[in-house]
Formats: sequence, C-alpha cells, structure tokens
Amino acid sequence: MAHLWDGGPADAKALYHVIGRPRRITLNTVQSAVERLYRKGLVDRTKVSHAYVYAPRLTREAFGAQIMHELVQDLLGGTLEPVLAAFVDLTARTGADELARLERLVAARRERGGR
Repeated sequence: MAHLWDGGPADAKALYHVIGRPRRITLNTVQSAVERLYRKGLVDRTKVSHAYVYAPRLTREAFGAQIMHELVQDLLGGTLEPVLAAFVDLTARTGADELARLERLVAARRERGGR
C-alpha cells in the first residue's frame, strides 16, 4: 500500500521490482498480495493490456482513520477516551512542536465543522 500511495498506480511487475526483488519475494507472491488487497476492497484495479494496474481505493489518511475506527469499535467497545489520552501523551512525548501541531489540526477541524 505504501508504494501505491507514494508511487502511484502500478502493476504487479512494477511492484515486484520495487518491493519483491529487494526482499527476495517472488513475482507470484506479489501478485497474490495485491489480489488479496483487491478482494479486501483496499485497492482498485484496471485491466491494461495483459496486466492489472492497481491503485489505492483510500488515501493513506482515510485508511488510517478506518483502521482507528475499527480498533476503537472492536477492541475498546466504541470508547474513545483511552485512545485519545494515549495519542495526546504520545504526541506530547514527541515534543512541544508536535503537540502544537496537534492543537492546530484540532482547531482546523473545528473550523470545518468537525468533519
């Protein structure tokens, strides 16, 4: 997914050259992995000549939000307080600059009406 977000749409061979070959993963394994991502609804695919070109269905940010939503629902019963507290603590430990950045993000979100 990271390569598709950073590098744009790609077919399995292109993904293999960037991801598979350096890690000694076969082309078949890369093809199977992107097929599973497609079946899970995480990527779209378009037939180009004899190959499928894959593209992420969600932005990295939307994917992260979806994962967090599922985590909160599945593991914490929908209670956000522990996640928010942990996130603020982690951000504060990272440094004052990151905490200020988080405050700006919250303020910007409020200006947009919470969406």
